[in-house]
Amino acid sequence: MKDRVLALAGLLQSCDLARQIAANGDAETTPLTACINSIFATDADNTLAVYGDIAALQRGLRLLLAHLEGDANRDPALARVAITVLHLERRFAARNDVIDQVRKGIEDVRRQSAHWGNTHPTVLTRLGELYAATISTLRPRILVQGNPVYLGQPAIVSEIRAVLLAAVRSALLWRQLGGSYWDLLFRRAAMSRAVREWLGEA
Repeated sequence: MKDRVLALAGLLQSCDLARQIAANGDAETTPLTACINSIFATDADNTLAVYGDIAALQRGLRLLLAHLEGDANRDPALARVAITVLHLERRFAARNDVIDQVRKGIEDVRRQSAHWGNTHPTVLTRLGELYAATISTLRPRILVQGNPVYLGQPAIVSEIRAVLLAAVRSALLWRQLGGSYWDLLFRRAAMSRAVREWLGEA
């Protein structure tokens, strides 16, 4: 359960960043780096290593805890985006051809990321283009609302798509770790305890 909640935290953090970028035109560096790192972490030793370290997932863990415990400040719109990503991941996982395209595309971008860093604008643009050419062709589509001024800028749209690619990555990881909708329905208390352990509040 402890590993599963990390993947869900990564999912929520990615979805939240996508909405933040759409609304404000940028995102906080540490949470963004953790999410983009997860795309390239295909051979990580453990779940935490996918994101880097626990400090980089604080935002996602707090968001997850608020939803699990029914916090008054939780954002239902964020939950809807995350659920859409989970549905999309199921369609993606059933398409080996698209999986192969994404895997090859990530390896192609990896060379640039090794040179410039994972959050360099060129890397984010390439990842955004990869998402648009592959996962974005599947249904359901993930709709991110925001400021039209920013949503009209190709570089910002690419960054949003790159973060959505990270969201799908986290959703896939959650499934691989044994996560299911039954967890969300019947194991919320156990998930909440696991999140608090990661936050050092258990």
